[in-house]
Amino acid sequence: MPTPSQQITQEVDDLVTLGEKLARDAAQSRNHLGPDRVQELSTIAARIGQVIRRLYGDSSQYQDNLERVLDEKNFSSMHGNHWLHVALLVGIVKGVQSDIHSGLLNDFRALVQAEIFADFLEMAEHLLDLGFKDAAAVLLGGVLEDSLRKLASKHSVAVNGSNGKPLTLDPINVALAKASAYGPLVQKQVTSWANLRNDAAHGHYSKYDEGQVRQMLQFVQKFCSDFLT
Repeated sequence: MPTPSQQITQEVDDLVTLGEKLARDAAQSRNHLGPDRVQELSTIAARIGQVIRRLYGDSSQYQDNLERVLDEKNFSSMHGNHWLHVALLVGIVKGVQSDIHSGLLNDFRALVQAEIFADFLEMAEHLLDLGFKDAAAVLLGGVLEDSLRKLASKHSVAVNGSNGKPLTLDPINVALAKASAYGPLVQKQVTSWANLRNDAAHGHYSKYDEGQVRQMLQFVQKFCSDFLT
């Protein structure tokens, strides 16, 4: 199954192919392209907008350029004397394609991962609201551990022991602090929340309460925001 980053790369490549064909057809047409091609243009524009917001956020040069193209008078009209706006749309997505394939968007995988983490964090908050503090704690612990492994990769910190087996959260936490990925205060906080996750995973539900799990949620949200985006 393709990873999220592979899916985005394929989506951008597909949009370039579709857009180039539509621009060529419009430039060569003596008459207005019909409803099917107008729908195609609208779909391409919407998909480009989704990709841009996902990779660059709500404010970027690509977003500004896209909005200018969408504001083009008679945007849905395409024929031999009116096709430049389609070419400009393709140019925008080609810029995104170039960023991905040339490595200029080096953190786009991290952005995708951050979005996935956000979904899990939202799920944990929903579980808390429903009164399932133990399930939320286990889920938050999983996000925290995976976040540490992602951060370790960025700082060239080993996540496997000499025997090739994955290290537990605690030694990774210690190694990250030694590598100055974060300070001793964050290290202590990670240790504290890792202990809560272990209590939840081993059924020691009376050792923590809902309020502590909500504090854990806030910490993991801030940790992901500070170190993975």
